[in-house]
Amino acid sequence: MKKVKLLITLIMAGAFMMSCGSGSNISKDSAKKIKKYNTYSYLPNKDTIKDTGYDNNRIHEVIISTINNNMSSEGYAIDNSRPDVLVYVHAMFDERIADVNADPVYTNFSYYRPGLYIGPYYEDYTYDNYFTVQRITAADKVKQLPYKEKSIVIDLIDRRTNEILWRGTADEEIGSKRLERDIRDYVDEIFKEFP
Repeated sequence: MKKVKLLITLIMAGAFMMSCGSGSNISKDSAKKIKKYNTYSYLPNKDTIKDTGYDNNRIHEVIISTINNNMSSEGYAIDNSRPDVLVYVHAMFDERIADVNADPVYTNFSYYRPGLYIGPYYEDYTYDNYFTVQRITAADKVKQLPYKEKSIVIDLIDRRTNEILWRGTADEEIGSKRLERDIRDYVDEIFKEFP
C-alpha cells in the first residue's frame, strides 16, 4: 500500500512539474529566421493596466528593461529605424470578472497614424515607423492564448512580413508581494524557451 501511495505521489509531482515552466511555440522556419536576426525594437502597446492596484508605468518599465536584458544576452541590439524583429508585449494585470469578457491573446495592432501617445517606458525603444504596421499574422505554430490575469505574453514579429515568429509566456501567475522581482523572474522564465 505504501508503494502505491508513493507511486501516485511521484506521478502527481511529475505532472505538476511538467505543467509549470514557460511555454512557447515556434516552427523550424521561424526558429531559423530568429537565429539569423540581430536587431529589435518595440511595437508600443496601447493597452494600459486599468486596475488601480498596479502602477502601469512601473510595471511596463520593469517588463521592458527585463526583455532588453534578455535580448542583449541573446545577442540582439536595439535598432529603431530598421529592426529585424519587433517585440510586442501583452501585460495582463486587469481583473477579469468573467471569461466572457476575456479575449484570447492574439495580436491586433491598430496604430494607423503617427503621433499617437506612447507610454514613457517605450521612449527609447519604439520602432520609428510603428504606425505602418497595420496587420499582424502568425506562423502556423503560434496559438491563441486565453486571457490569464497576472501574466505576460511576448510576441516576436518579423518586421518585413509582419508575422509573429515566436510567442512566449509562462504558466505561473505573477505574485503580488514582490511584484518587480516576480515580473523579472517571469520574463526570464519566458526567455528560457527562446530559440
